[in-house]
This record gives sequence, C-alpha cells and structure tokens, in this order.
Amino acid sequence: MAKKKKETIEFRFYDVPQGENVLVLMGESWNRVYGHDETGLHFHNLMEIGICRRGQGILGLNKEKMRYKTGDITIIPENYPHITVSDGENPNFWEYLFFNPKSIIEELFPGSPAFQNEVMDHISKRPLILKSEEHPTLLRMFDSVLEEKKNEKKHYHLMIRFFIRAFVVEMLRQYSKEMEMTISAGGEEGITPIAPALKYINENYASQIKAGKLAEVCNISETHFRRLFEEHTNMSPMDYVNLIRIQNACELMKKTSDSMDVVATKCGFSTTSTFNRNFKKFLDTSPYQWKINPENYEGKLQNYHISALKGW
Repeated sequence: MAKKKKETIEFRFYDVPQGENVLVLMGESWNRVYGHDETGLHFHNLMEIGICRRGQGILGLNKEKMRYKTGDITIIPENYPHITVSDGENPNFWEYLFFNPKSIIEELFPGSPAFQNEVMDHISKRPLILKSEEHPTLLRMFDSVLEEKKNEKKHYHLMIRFFIRAFVVEMLRQYSKEMEMTISAGGEEGITPIAPALKYINENYASQIKAGKLAEVCNISETHFRRLFEEHTNMSPMDYVNLIRIQNACELMKKTSDSMDVVATKCGFSTTSTFNRNFKKFLDTSPYQWKINPENYEGKLQNYHISALKGW
C-alpha cells in the first residue's frame, strides 16, 4: 500500500504597511470564489479578522469544519491553520484586517509582561466565528477601520489605531466568555505537530534558537521535527526563524532610529554580518537600502521564492 502523502500547510506572509498598525484588504478584488483551487490549509504571521459581506460556505479550522454565511465575523489567531471554501461557483465577498495582536496588547497593558503573555496565550489558542448582528460593536469597529482607510483623511492613522485597540478590547470580552465559544477549546493539540515550535519562535526570536530546542518543545526527535517542519512549511526550521527575525527587524527599522548593529542584536542575530546576509537573502537588498527607501521593498517578503510564503 502506498504511503499516504502528508498535507502541506502553507505559510502566507503578510507585511503591515509602513507607518500603520493594520493591513486592510477590502474592495471588489475580494469578491471571488474561495478555496476551490487550493489543496490544503494555510496560516499567517498575523491575526486575521474577516467579515463575510456576501456568500456562504465552509471554514476549515485545523481539523474542524464550520459553516459560515453572510454577516459572519471570523477571528483567526496567527499560526492557526485554516481555509475558506465557498459553496458552488458563486463568488463570496470577504474583507479582512491583519495585525499583530501582541503589539496592541502591549499598548493596552504597559508594564505588565506576565499579564500580556497570559492574554496572548488566551487569544492565540482558538478561532471564533461570530454573528455580526449579535456583536454590533465588533462590526462597527471593523467598518470604522475600513472607512478611515478608504478616505485617508487627516490623522486617519491615529483613528485606525484607536479603532483597532477598541476592537481588541471587545475581542477580549468575547474570548473571556467561555460558554459562548463557537469553537471548542482545544489549545494547540491537533493543530499541527509543529505548532508549539511556531509559538516558541514568535515569542523567542530575539534569543538564540536551535532546532534541537524546537524539537524539544514539540516533544519529538530533532530528525523527525526537521522533516515535519519542512513538510508543513516548505522551509527549514532555521530559515523560518531567520524570516521571523527579518520581519521584526523591518518593523523595528520603521519605528526607531536604532543602528543596524542594535537592530541585529534586538532581533536575535549574533553578528551584523549574519543579519546583513539574511536580510539580503529574503529581501534582495541591504538593511541600509531598505531603511532609506522601504517602499521599494515592501512586498519583497511575499515574493520570496519559497512558494509557502506567497500570500494572496
């Protein structure tokens, strides 16, 4: 009997635009048939908030399948495998927000790292599917972000920042209502064998990380871990670690005037030359060139030759 081929879970990388704290995907380009040309699940480096404006279908959430319909709001944690498959050949209309919840949590609860971690653990364990008519505050905040982004009036960045923070607060209320969860609590079990490693990398990218440690947190042998990681992401564990480091380096360069040596150290690179080499590998330019003209390279990570990195 032929050995069953393991399903590849794609890593779809998204980058928040410079000077903003959320990536907005809206408009008629998102009116399409979803999922019919895909072969498996995918996950993102950012939290995904979606609203189905029109249509219906199946939302695959790891090993669970849930029905969605017009008006449903979905909250998908970063690194959580999922897929949207619309019914039939009729287009569905979705709009999305992508953002880093950790940075928002840090702003909301400054000076409380232990509590920040507790909140992040809570919202990262499971997705939610909510009916917009039952959660008008979430819908209002979502639409306010899209409206501000569409019009881009003076100080719109500040308004979006305000609405995203309000959205996260309201989202935390929903996650705290355990009896109202539409997805049963399952933690990381069954998501993928490498899920604990993805979480560990996101939380510890600034520290020294070895494949042996990642295998340890997944409770499997290093050889088995390396094979599973490459099967699921189409990249080696250390390539993924360095990709996450480069992503955070870009964010740091957008927000600070730190020297390249400092950026390299803060993002986990042992030497500046190692930082430069990896930056060149993923973005095909030097950190300095990216720093002085980042708009020319904003989409480079999505276009990296590893197919698992390509977003929509």
